[in-house]
Amino acid sequence: MDESSINRTLVRMTQELIEKNKGVSDLVFVGILTRGSTLAYRMAAHVKAFEGVDIPVVAFDIKPWRDDLKDAKLPKPESFIDIQGKTVVLIDDVLYKGRTARAAINGIMCYGRPQSIQLAVLIDRGHRELPIRADVVGKSVPTSEKETVKVLLKENDGVDSVNIMDLPI
Repeated sequence: MDESSINRTLVRMTQELIEKNKGVSDLVFVGILTRGSTLAYRMAAHVKAFEGVDIPVVAFDIKPWRDDLKDAKLPKPESFIDIQGKTVVLIDDVLYKGRTARAAINGIMCYGRPQSIQLAVLIDRGHRELPIRADVVGKSVPTSEKETVKVLLKENDGVDSVNIMDLPI
């Protein structure tokens, strides 16, 4: 994907979220650091353009809830926005095994009880290890276990692109 196709995809994903939720009241975007949060801010800008509403956005560091990192410290609860009774849209760049999404859901639940949690991803590459699926998908990209999906975004990397690459042997 190039810059133009990424933008078109994010516009479509944003419109799909608006339709799915019958508007944007009580929506909160939670972007998983790093590129998920970049996408969340972009999608919030699209909501502002379409609906004239500022959606709260949180850049969320999920390290404390990952099952492969044992020394991460839990952040203070006051460092999060109010999600009680809201619809939280968890946003990430790539959905692969489902472990990042699971960690993010665990983390979100530490800050309150949302009405619901939805998952929106730019790329779904399959190969799930957990029963997690995205509610809104930009592109489904079949990959092998010997490949990786590299998402680059201007704000983080200086360029917008999505590439499938072979893993080094």
